Amino acid sequence: MAIFRARAFKALSELKSNLSFSQISMNQNRRCSSIPIQSQLEGYYYYFVDALQRVGFIGLGNMGFHMANNLVNAGFKVVVHDINRNATKKFSDKGVPTKETPLEVAESSDVIITMLPSSSHVLDVYTGANGLLHGENLLRPWLLIDSSTVDPHTSRRLSESISKCVLKEKKGYAGIPVMLDAPVSGGVLGAEAGTLTFMAAKICNNIAMAVSMLGVSEAFALGQSLGITASTLTNIFNSSSACCWSSDTYNPVPGVMDGVPSSRNYVGGFSSKLMAKDLELAAVSAEEVGLKCPFSSQAREIYAKLCEEGHEYEDFSCAFRHYYSGKDERSPP
Repeated sequence: MAIFRARAFKALSELKSNLSFSQISMNQNRRCSSIPIQSQLEGYYYYFVDALQRVGFIGLGNMGFHMANNLVNAGFKVVVHDINRNATKKFSDKGVPTKETPLEVAESSDVIITMLPSSSHVLDVYTGANGLLHGENLLRPWLLIDSSTVDPHTSRRLSESISKCVLKEKKGYAGIPVMLDAPVSGGVLGAEAGTLTFMAAKICNNIAMAVSMLGVSEAFALGQSLGITASTLTNIFNSSSACCWSSDTYNPVPGVMDGVPSSRNYVGGFSSKLMAKDLELAAVSAEEVGLKCPFSSQAREIYAKLCEEGHEYEDFSCAFRHYYSGKDERSPP
């Protein structure tokens, strides 16, 4: 699976000392045997860093707020936009410029980052009235990064539209804007800490994450029914072949692990609503290529049911409690 790794947006400040795209890096301290080549690289490097300073951020929800805030704290020149005025006020109160439309963000930014809830929101921001592409085929931003999780058709459609654009001002060797489809993994905690991973194939990743979480939750619920505590099962899982992220890092049983959504009544984290959306996108993608996906189809039904029952804003690990009727781990008296 292709992965675009970068320490998420707090660590964008580290671009001044380390640029990492795919597995290619350019380090300020790298030494080349050829002085002319080194000069060219350093010249391009400093241009590139400078061209990342003016960042427009659109979408200030649970994830986007922290991502944009980390950019501000890292010293980047950031402008923001969100249809929620309360979200933008948090930035304007700190002196961060806010814009009324995506087009206004584009007109004052070299790089655009979007972090939006769904494909329809992404399309509206890019192609709607006063959207990023409203200026027809002339764009100021040379780099557009969409970190939303959208269906492949939407990504291809946007990439095709952007490929027909030219830059209002040539940026180094670039004469046309670049579009990156870069959804993230790491959740709200990762966004706040600045440790997100930017990924291709995010939908495939989230299929695996959903199925894994449901499998682990099912095992915990069965174990509890058989009289085995979740703590005991966790120790067994994590020292055997069942060890996985859902057991050793993001345990779904309240009372087993601190600092995860299950420890705070499933508040925060990655919502069941977003997981249901991603599983729906996966189903559409699977249908397009004629692939049968029975496990993800069952997972999609489970998360749709959780949302219908009013748990859409709880972390997706809440399936342990609300679908499997699992019990909290109680401390011994």
